Amino acid sequence: MVTALGGDLWLNRKSIYTEGTTAAFFHGAPNGSVVPYWDYRLLPDLERGEYTKKRDDVLLFTATEAYEITYKGKVALPKEQQEDIMRRRKHSVESVVDVWLKAPGVMVVSEGTSVVERRLADKVSILSADNDSVTLELDQDTHLPLRRTFRYRNDQFKDWDEDAEEYEDYHTIQGLPTAFSISRYHNGDMQNERFIKKVEYNTDMAPAIFDVNKPLLKK
Repeated sequence: MVTALGGDLWLNRKSIYTEGTTAAFFHGAPNGSVVPYWDYRLLPDLERGEYTKKRDDVLLFTATEAYEITYKGKVALPKEQQEDIMRRRKHSVESVVDVWLKAPGVMVVSEGTSVVERRLADKVSILSADNDSVTLELDQDTHLPLRRTFRYRNDQFKDWDEDAEEYEDYHTIQGLPTAFSISRYHNGDMQNERFIKKVEYNTDMAPAIFDVNKPLLKK
């Protein structure tokens, strides 16, 4: 999978800039909210997303915190949202490669084959020493990720929730195959769909972009 994604070029990415549109869903149905976005990522932990045509609604993530920034200033996102964001980061494809596979006691288990959006996939689970797990389904022909899935305990209802992301429409940008369509699911219901229009890797990003105490950047 790592070789298919670009090998050392993928492993040594420093930054990712994307722009496109994002759509929200409720109980698997679109809620009518489709907005443009501009996203800046300084790997591994910093991310800034700008939303609406005026780019005046900003979400900024550090290694441990998440904020919303508007003309009124900054406010920390609710605890539940912060936990969800950090949990998805912890179980991302990047985290599996950069952290999980290097940790002591990790196991990689073949789960056979599956089908993702009518594509045959090799299904692999990565199990950590503390009983956490991530499942990746990789295209049998290209070995690129088609789906990432993990489960976590719902403390309120005392059962398990499932988070999944599906990756489609790969294009090679600067030597790196990149999914231009990303869909996120919660317990089987689509929550968000993102369509990328532009990607740039390893561009210089000013430190002010990720400063939560700075006001909205002038365009």
